[in-house]
Amino acid sequence: MIAIPWFVLTTTDSPTLTGLVAFAEMAPLVVMKALAGPLIDRIGARRVAIGADLGSFVVVGLVPLLHLFGALTFPALLGLVAVAGALRGPGDGAKGAMVPALVRHGGVPMERATGLSAAVERTASMVGTAFAGALVALAGPTTALVVDAGSFLLSGLILLATTRALAGDRIAGDPAAEGDDAPYLTRLRAGWDFLRQDKVLLGICVMVALTNLIDQAFTVVLVPVWAKETGGGAAAIGLLFAVFSGASIGGAVLASAFADRLPRYSTYLVAFLVGGAPRFLVLAFDAPLWAVLAVMVAGGFASGFINPVLGAVIFERIPDHLVGRVSALNTALCWSLIPLGGVVGGLLIGGAGLSLAMLACGAAYFAVTMLPALQPRWRELDERPERVLAA
Repeated sequence: MIAIPWFVLTTTDSPTLTGLVAFAEMAPLVVMKALAGPLIDRIGARRVAIGADLGSFVVVGLVPLLHLFGALTFPALLGLVAVAGALRGPGDGAKGAMVPALVRHGGVPMERATGLSAAVERTASMVGTAFAGALVALAGPTTALVVDAGSFLLSGLILLATTRALAGDRIAGDPAAEGDDAPYLTRLRAGWDFLRQDKVLLGICVMVALTNLIDQAFTVVLVPVWAKETGGGAAAIGLLFAVFSGASIGGAVLASAFADRLPRYSTYLVAFLVGGAPRFLVLAFDAPLWAVLAVMVAGGFASGFINPVLGAVIFERIPDHLVGRVSALNTALCWSLIPLGGVVGGLLIGGAGLSLAMLACGAAYFAVTMLPALQPRWRELDERPERVLAA
């Protein structure tokens, strides 16, 4: 997230080429995440996850290696970054698809697993960005890319050593009954058909895709412009996101312990009510910094409950033999609008100014996340399948 863009910017001095490299990674990541589901279901999530990590080690490691020998042209860099993104998509999807098998093996509530997963992911993102920034500043982006490649190798080795008990678990049953020997497109279509026919899962996809778009506008455009206009600068940006992330980690940890005892539907509504629109409003009305930070703490803490609840619902509603396909499609759809977030934020500020842009995004966030309060089918979030309760 930091090393490659900074590497491109410092070696080419071109923001345009830096943006092109970011697109070259994200586009194949999203596409391959959506298309990898049948492969995950057929050969097993564990194998795909380990294989993707080991492949990423090689591909990312080639960037600093070719640069060292003066053989790294910009087209070669684009190709390597695209392959890296294409490997990360299936790898991330496979790691997500391992959750049901891990829950069965560990004998824990689904919310415990999804809550701990969210807490670990948020912690790693917060610590990782700080570590990456320091490493790039002290040792340069080339060294940071070597460490980045090594992290993929370490991840693959950890999975290889600690998940041997799941080696035979393909998260599937009778291949003949499940159409596992059907052509690839038929198996991919089966995942899509299930997703679009389950109105709750499809509703979650649409809602998260729209909130991700607004969150991206908030992160990459609205907050930086607010920091510039108020004179807070980069320090204010870092402070806001650090406070929000830290509070969200605390919320996710608490959710991992107690979310299985909470009503999911009510938890969802309260979490989004507190963690959604208020942060836009407090910045729109130019509140003092202490008030902004208080809202960020409350919003971050509430947001920590969202992924554990939604993650548990998603995995419980998907049949075992479709977990790879449906979860991969679900994640790809949720990420599909993120590339547009910065564009939307920029257009809103250019056309209406910062305050109105904040208000518009806050109102849209409120509408998208609170619409389930008017739709009875969302109350199915509170249903826990018998197969989960029995486990």
